[in-house]
Amino acid sequence: MIVRRLALDDAEGARRWDAFVQACPEATFFHLSGWQRILRRQFGHEGYFFYAEQDGRIEGVLPLAENKSRLFGHALVSLPFAVYGGVAAPSAQAADALEQAARETAQQLKVEHLEMRNRIRRHEDWPHQDLYVTFRKEILPEEEANMLAIPRKQRAMVRKGIKNQLKAEIDPSVDRFFALYADNVHRHGTPAMPKRYFQALLDEFGDAAEVLVVSSEQGEPLSGVLSFYFRDEVLPYYAGDAVAARDLAANDFKYWELMRRACARGLKVFDYGRSKQGTGSFAFKKNWGFEPTPLHYEYCLYRRDAVPQNNPSNAKYQLMIKAWRRLPIGVANWLGPHIVRSLG
Repeated sequence: MIVRRLALDDAEGARRWDAFVQACPEATFFHLSGWQRILRRQFGHEGYFFYAEQDGRIEGVLPLAENKSRLFGHALVSLPFAVYGGVAAPSAQAADALEQAARETAQQLKVEHLEMRNRIRRHEDWPHQDLYVTFRKEILPEEEANMLAIPRKQRAMVRKGIKNQLKAEIDPSVDRFFALYADNVHRHGTPAMPKRYFQALLDEFGDAAEVLVVSSEQGEPLSGVLSFYFRDEVLPYYAGDAVAARDLAANDFKYWELMRRACARGLKVFDYGRSKQGTGSFAFKKNWGFEPTPLHYEYCLYRRDAVPQNNPSNAKYQLMIKAWRRLPIGVANWLGPHIVRSLG
């Protein structure tokens, strides 16, 4: 078993990597090689995408990137800006070899910690974070069955959106989506990702990334979502909405429309993504009839004594959040990319 590092410009290596990821049950959309190019070109993060090879065959992959920030620390993470990561390998031998490479790299880089964003717990003795859960549910074969599977109160909100003559359409541009997203995160007091990042996702992943925008009967954009497609799954990942979306039930209509379209495409899983426990996002997804599954983020600590808490729930960031909300949206969108690159 040999561990190698995928070079940023190795097109053939990336092709082999992605072929393995598509076939590996443990792999996710965030294990694709395109994330190395996204992270380097959009945020300047150095990627360490390791693969284990035996007899000329890839037996496992581990995507990592270095995230270095004066404000949030120095880490090696699998994977920044991703909800899932860690080792994807069918064999224990390949997984162990990849983790060993990760630990050696973390020590060479002198990071404060190594973070593995696992969906399944791998090491009971590693420090871990239990703040996050994921929501995944089967997409039923018939459209009406999916509608009836939504709990009654939330189903009424979907029907309200339909009654309000809302319109959903695939948008080849990120312009309308970005305006909704940036306004939404500003209201929540957090910096926005740069607009160019979302365009880069569409360019990098092609048909596997898609923007859906919901508009009012009069054509006013109300809510948008950028989704990823992986094997037989749809992952609504980045979302935003206008203030008027709530009264018109545009958010519920948006996710129903995404589910309806996924059903028509024959997809099998709706992945509602990650939420922090005890948040509005958590409650919203529960109200849709999705049950939470814990995510197992595991750490090796080198130059720190505790698992990092770089998230809005941390009380020490509350003053920053309140101040950010008061910034003019134009200033926030200009300043945000300089901060968000380190949040990963």
